[in-house]
Amino acid sequence: MVPLLLLLSALPSALAAPAPPASAAAPYVGSTQSAVFPPPGATITEYASLFPNASVVGFLGPTPTGAEAQAIATAPVAALRFDTYPLVAPSNQYTTSGPAFDLMHHWGNLGPAYSVGGAFGLPNTSPQVPAGCELEQVHLLFRHGARYPTSGSQPSEFAALLHSAATERNSRLSFSGPLEFLSTWTYKLGAEILTPFGRKQCLDLGVAFRVKYGELLNGFTELPVFRTTSEDRMQKTLLNFAVGFFGAPEYLTAYHEEIIIESGGYNNTLAPSNACPDSGNAVGGNIGGWTSGNWTEIYLKETTARLQQYVTGVQLTPSVVYGMQQMCAYETVALGYSSFCELFTEEEWRGFEYSIGEYHLSFWYGNGPGNPTAAAMGIGYVQELVARLTKTLPTKFDTNMNGTLDSSTITFPLNQPIYADATHDTVIASIITALNFTTLAANGPLPIDHIPVYQTYHVNEIAPFSSNLVAQVLSCPASAAAHDSKTESYIRFLLNDGAVPLTGIAHCETPNEDGLCLFDNFVKGMQERIAEVNYAYDCYASYSAPTPDNIIDGQV
Repeated sequence: MVPLLLLLSALPSALAAPAPPASAAAPYVGSTQSAVFPPPGATITEYASLFPNASVVGFLGPTPTGAEAQAIATAPVAALRFDTYPLVAPSNQYTTSGPAFDLMHHWGNLGPAYSVGGAFGLPNTSPQVPAGCELEQVHLLFRHGARYPTSGSQPSEFAALLHSAATERNSRLSFSGPLEFLSTWTYKLGAEILTPFGRKQCLDLGVAFRVKYGELLNGFTELPVFRTTSEDRMQKTLLNFAVGFFGAPEYLTAYHEEIIIESGGYNNTLAPSNACPDSGNAVGGNIGGWTSGNWTEIYLKETTARLQQYVTGVQLTPSVVYGMQQMCAYETVALGYSSFCELFTEEEWRGFEYSIGEYHLSFWYGNGPGNPTAAAMGIGYVQELVARLTKTLPTKFDTNMNGTLDSSTITFPLNQPIYADATHDTVIASIITALNFTTLAANGPLPIDHIPVYQTYHVNEIAPFSSNLVAQVLSCPASAAAHDSKTESYIRFLLNDGAVPLTGIAHCETPNEDGLCLFDNFVKGMQERIAEVNYAYDCYASYSAPTPDNIIDGQV
């Protein structure tokens, strides 16, 4: 087998050099490594005749298929998500008198998804179908799996900073103490595509969804249409989900993959920002950054001073140190482990969780209840959901719905027992804002200079890697009377296995311990919500950016 070829941006001879003393950094510090596989020139068709596929080889043995699973309705407790194997994160230094501190749960949208329990205010229910109810339909909206940093993000800028300092003439760059590992550290992360663990997350989600909801496949009369966007990580997310859900090689012929273009000039409910100019300009695009910049200076001020004593030749700033915290999360989900994680205390990680970039503050003000364009960006998906629920093909396209794809029952089917749509973290944040899940925004607006004692908006519970929002359509007894055989249709939402109260939705205000709302009431409430959101104004009008303390519903 041809060995994996490593491409290094530094001089090749640097790899063979002896390790530098702790007081000095080698010139390849911070340099970028990337891999090429398959090896150049190697193709799957080479020697194809010597490696026939299973249909040619034969001898398959017995192949009967058992009944479809429906653990969501039959198991005593529906399968929950807690495992992050094979990732390793330090835990021994985080000892508190309170609940155990799980570091991965404090990485905001950069941590792996997990089951959140009763985090949203309904502790007495579970993902399990409530007793006496029967499952009729599910709608799955899920985020892509773990990815490398986006292009030009702070981790890559941190690596470039160190490499520039290491390679400049008369470099004084050196490290000691807890930062000594940086003397030989190189940047090994790619950009934007799924990591191996990210692929596993998508596959695992597909397997889990088949086990929990597989019986609904018996209701299909045609192949299902599952949707994603055109970015590489989005296509691979749906592909790996399908492998887990349908199996290999069955997935190749088991569903239609609808790829919606994710780029400027195209409407796309799973990537709506391109169709909403105000979401990226001075009106909506700067609010998250403006509100969060101050916070980094506050929570990392002392941390920056503490770490500076272990490095010479480069000046650390709160922004640089924040990039080091990001590096911990990104390296862990990409490489399995990161030495950066051990540099920070529990208090500093809690500050990071609440911090800038892509976490509580930025999500709240950039893509959630505190942004004037958030509801508008999420409302197109809500329109599609209502169309699917009512089996009514859309005829009016005045938001970010794709009029070409959504006007045909071939590309926008209305009779599927299972729907699956792959999207991004910021889109999930916008969609739950459009759905008006007010319990998640109950303690907003979020302060920008301290972490509130009690908060209800946690991005690690809303939009981590492989996050999923599931709408269950159920048939349940109309009353608790034993002799009453009448049933009615209900709907409820599970966000990372946590039932979400629907009390912010018109006609669903009466609390239900299982999160149930009468189907017709929910549809009516969503129709009113759709009418309430002024997409044209919020996304295209010229208006002043509102102050960050007077929006809690994602509208101007």
